[in-house]
Amino acid sequence: MGISTHILDTALGRPAAWVPVVLSIAEGGGWIELHATSTDEDGRCKQLLPESHLLRTAHYKIRFATADYYKLQMVEGLYPCVEITFTVTNTEQHYHVPLLLTANGYTTYRGS
Repeated sequence: MGISTHILDTALGRPAAWVPVVLSIAEGGGWIELHATSTDEDGRCKQLLPESHLLRTAHYKIRFATADYYKLQMVEGLYPCVEITFTVTNTEQHYHVPLLLTANGYTTYRGS
């Protein structure tokens, strides 16, 4: 099991490619970075959880560096980053956390 994400730029109607993404876990009152990567050409990170880290019951956070993406699109975005914090309660499931993005708003949901 693991954690994955994808970003769809709903204003442009296409995936948001090459967006820097960081996965962290809550530990000891702070956040520990587990993995840093970027979305692929299809706007996806198919596996954010490193092989060395077993999925466990905990709070996780995905940070999307959206300012970098907006700069490439030559758009001024309101949110320089988007952070989605979620709770893993069942380690037997895969957690897919998509981001629907525009320069002035975003939404997320539990994907499949």
